[in-house]
Amino acid sequence: MAQRRLVMKWVGLTAAALLVVVLATVGIVSRKSPSSSRQASALAGNPNLDTGTQLSGPAPDFTLTNQFGRPVSMHSFRGKVVLLAFNDSECTTICPLTTTAMVNAKGMLGAAGKNVALVGVDANPDAISISNVRAYSRAHGMLHQWDFATGSLPALKRVWKDYKIAVQIEQGEIDHTPALFAIDPQGHLAKLYITQMSYASVDQLAQVLAQEASELLPNHPTLASLKSYEQIPPLGPSTKTRLPGANGGSVTLGPGTSPRLYVFFASWASQTLDLNKGLDALNQYRSMAAARGLPGLTAIDEGSVEPSARALPAFLKQLPHPLSYPVAIDRSGRIADGYEVQDQPWLVLTSASGRILWYYDVSTQGWLSPTALAKRVQAALKAPPKVKSPTPAEVPQVLAGSPAPLATLHQQAGKVLGSENALAQRLQSLRGYSVVINAWASWCGPCRTEFPLFASASVRYGKKVAFLGFDTNDSLGDARSFLADHPVSYPSYQGTTGQVHGLVPQGLIGLPTTIFVNRSGKIAYVHSGQYDSQGDARPGRRAVRRRRLTGYAGQSGTPSLSSCRSIAACTSGCSCPRGATSETPTSHETGSDTTGIPVMSHNAVRAIIGSPGPPACPVSYPGPRS
Repeated sequence: MAQRRLVMKWVGLTAAALLVVVLATVGIVSRKSPSSSRQASALAGNPNLDTGTQLSGPAPDFTLTNQFGRPVSMHSFRGKVVLLAFNDSECTTICPLTTTAMVNAKGMLGAAGKNVALVGVDANPDAISISNVRAYSRAHGMLHQWDFATGSLPALKRVWKDYKIAVQIEQGEIDHTPALFAIDPQGHLAKLYITQMSYASVDQLAQVLAQEASELLPNHPTLASLKSYEQIPPLGPSTKTRLPGANGGSVTLGPGTSPRLYVFFASWASQTLDLNKGLDALNQYRSMAAARGLPGLTAIDEGSVEPSARALPAFLKQLPHPLSYPVAIDRSGRIADGYEVQDQPWLVLTSASGRILWYYDVSTQGWLSPTALAKRVQAALKAPPKVKSPTPAEVPQVLAGSPAPLATLHQQAGKVLGSENALAQRLQSLRGYSVVINAWASWCGPCRTEFPLFASASVRYGKKVAFLGFDTNDSLGDARSFLADHPVSYPSYQGTTGQVHGLVPQGLIGLPTTIFVNRSGKIAYVHSGQYDSQGDARPGRRAVRRRRLTGYAGQSGTPSLSSCRSIAACTSGCSCPRGATSETPTSHETGSDTTGIPVMSHNAVRAIIGSPGPPACPVSYPGPRS
């Protein structure tokens, strides 16, 4: 069975660009929200929820085929509110959150839910058969709850074009715009929503959709209950938590006397990989761990996106052997968010104090054998700890006496200065210095994780190297708030994915992305994805699957400091042949290399970020990946 990827990259049109195109096409309307001012304020301030962008104009019609092989057309839903989502039929990341919210939204309307139609259009050009959409519908308990439409590739392309959905396979990844449209009973577009990668917010998103549907229905039915839109805090591994066990009782998570390994999963992941075999093989790891003194194992079912409470018991019952390790149920989604789960299944290793040491995307990389898993765990336990960010009081002391061009950067620390044009002008003024540009966004989880590394490296070597940020596809308010919470010693510029093409002609594959510019002002190397640690690291490789590239996963296959995959090596002047990719190993040199990248001392190499973590967030919308 095909192994899966971590990221379905949403590219082509950014969310902002999508809104511009759609709004220019259909216009903007004004409508009051039924929410109270307090709820409206909470909704606007919740980064895990999209308030929706108001639209007007007719929803483009189409005729495709649903999961039962029957024709389905937009005009056939006249008289009903339609929630229309563009989903990958093999998605294991954000699409399940979207479709769960759709089903829950309809349920929140009670009897009035019969006047709401749930419709999906397949957005995976490599999985467009009726069996593909039927398999997704069955796995998620939606077989008779919606119409998941597909058709020939030309027919789907026409629909994607009509709804301004960018869909493509780029560098092995499935790319599409993650749009969900609310359409009124007269067939007019009402709102556009983008799902955020937050398990805990699924029911809140459902309520957002339910309230929009209520407003569009003639009698404005009331919802059975109202949830607060306040951001739901995650529960990470540093917090001791008790969850209900699948076989009764409770399971304790969090800090303890020793490290712990967790496997997050959902029963529907069996659609795209052999979940039975993988979980059964973990029985062997548990036995091996007990004999070798390795971390114990706990499984966590992501109940927040299971199709029903019966799904997990039914799945466990059909396993070839009972699981020898405890299985907890995360019904709230707060555990998955706190443990930074981005896909299903997902392995996480935590320290005794509750710090994430390593993670591994099973859906992307495939199941590890018990022996291979034990080796990865042992390697992660021996890895150096992550570097802490310097305190604000330490920064001026360390950077005192910097050359004037760099001192000016330090004086502008944490500010958002301007657009891509202003960034280009700044790069001109920094000729003669190595420059590290980190492209980030406030909504990007991996960006948030790696920011302390950049904060530390930029202070420690800020007297020799210029660091700059590029906030991508973000609002100015969100960017400023993010920088206030994540201080760094350098300023950022702001723009969209399209605007950065002037700097990086090939564009950004994802966020975070780090761009290295040599003393001559030429790009020496571009790294897509999160950096996970500083210092020495081992050579790694990129995992390539049947249809998509996955980037890197945790400590497995981390790059060498003498490789162009290392931020340290490329900033310090390793030999990176022109046109080299992240797959090109290089040797560390002195002087200048073949591309003229300036050379720093080997000690400087060690100070700059070394090993990559998870794959990049998609750059095309203000929220995570699918």
